[in-house]
Amino acid sequence: MNGGGDTWWSTWRETEGSLILHVDLRPDPDREQQALAVLDRDEQARWKRFLAKGAQRQYALCRAALRLNLCERLGCANQTLSFGYREHGKPFAKVNGAPADVRFNVSHSGQHGLIGFTRQDEFGLDLEVRTPGRDFDGIGSTVYGPRERRALSAATGSAKAHLFYRLWGLKEALIKALGTGFSLSPARFEVPEPILDGARGAVFHFPHRPADPFWLEDLGEPRFAAAYACRMKAGDSVPRTGHPLRG
Repeated sequence: MNGGGDTWWSTWRETEGSLILHVDLRPDPDREQQALAVLDRDEQARWKRFLAKGAQRQYALCRAALRLNLCERLGCANQTLSFGYREHGKPFAKVNGAPADVRFNVSHSGQHGLIGFTRQDEFGLDLEVRTPGRDFDGIGSTVYGPRERRALSAATGSAKAHLFYRLWGLKEALIKALGTGFSLSPARFEVPEPILDGARGAVFHFPHRPADPFWLEDLGEPRFAAAYACRMKAGDSVPRTGHPLRG
């Protein structure tokens, strides 16, 4: 499935070994009904527990897009696809009850979603729609490190909002790559200095895992902040960074 016809997703960024789809989460009753029909019984029950219509829409459209694209990549029927969950809740795909070898990550905010696919063991993706008017310095004091806080305090106006969400997306992608949730405080690590200085991507090492390099990349574009993180394997070269494809 490539986002043609009546689908609500499209290829947004593709590199060797990974694919990221953009999911259109704007209200559309026909798409929402189609998406809901794709979900299994447990997922439909979860959909009902969302109190806000916007949250229901985001969940149904993202989850159905994930299901349909996983089925295509794995060559399986929707009825044979299920999900398991690791210790901190990170999901993984199963076909006929057996773990599949495709990794994925999902993020959504506002009317945009991203779904990433890769075969890397540790992989995280985040999207944040920028919301102005928040207490960026106050929030930043609890989630950012010293260099990040200094950079944020020096920024003004729209540049402050842009930097806040850029940093948050990068740190969230790293936490999602680990799959530990917020058992690891984002204040315990900082993004690499080249990225803080404006570079799109750089190699990153968690303080508690200095021997494991991660590739961290800013995928932000005018509609939203976004970031990608994955653990690098021995012999991996530094990826060529670039602007994401537009969805």
